[in-house]
Amino acid sequence: MPPAKFGGGYKDDGPGDGPAVDPDTIPDAVPKPEPLHRFANNPYSVFGRDYKPLRELKPYKGRGIGSWYGRRYHGQKTSSGEIYDMYAMTAAHPILPIPSYVRVTNPSNGKSVVVRINDRGPFHAGREIDLSWTAAYKLGYTGQGSTLVEVESVLPGQLPAVALAPRRAEEDDPIVRLAAAESEPPLPQMEDGRGHFLQLGAFGNRDNAEALRARLARELGDLSGKLTVQARGGLFRVQLGPWPDAAAAQLEGVRLRESFGMAPVVVQR
Repeated sequence: MPPAKFGGGYKDDGPGDGPAVDPDTIPDAVPKPEPLHRFANNPYSVFGRDYKPLRELKPYKGRGIGSWYGRRYHGQKTSSGEIYDMYAMTAAHPILPIPSYVRVTNPSNGKSVVVRINDRGPFHAGREIDLSWTAAYKLGYTGQGSTLVEVESVLPGQLPAVALAPRRAEEDDPIVRLAAAESEPPLPQMEDGRGHFLQLGAFGNRDNAEALRARLARELGDLSGKLTVQARGGLFRVQLGPWPDAAAAQLEGVRLRESFGMAPVVVQR
């Protein structure tokens, strides 16, 4: 068992005193050619902001705040449909292709790691990437919630860009009805509530919506029981509610904006 040097991490989200695997023995991700995910690279919307993921592998450089996520999400499904493993060298990014690989560097200490992008997030303003606990440990910032990082794509053997199948022009709209062209088994139409809701995200595929719902459930505490995924019109919408009227929903929206930096949209059904 590794020594008790790891601790609980920021907000006690680390592995505690005894990680299942010694992170010092875990190697970086090794870039290899992989087909891009059929659904996880579609446009989507979260907290009122539209995202248009890259749909081919190409050079990318970014600089911003890097956060990390640990045992609260361990074992949950990611946006790619894979199960999140806090001991794997993986990361979430808002727009980089799934899957793809990046080198992440902590300029404060010069440490760097190579991780595989298999999830979406973070969705807070100014954040560039969300690393697994192990990757953040190797960069030296698990004792804090975030740090400044530099992100650069790593192409497998510098291969030519691998493109997805051609898109229709209307797919550029982040809340277009994508499922008609890229069908998957639909979720049941949920008729479990009427009233005013806060819409937190809208996706063209189920895994992205469920991954966001799982993430938010761990951040929202007592409100997590109000989270639902509405499948309607070819879209999967993550909504919080209901509230009896628009004023009550707007009041809660203001609180979420102040506490979490979210920008929910009030909808009625």
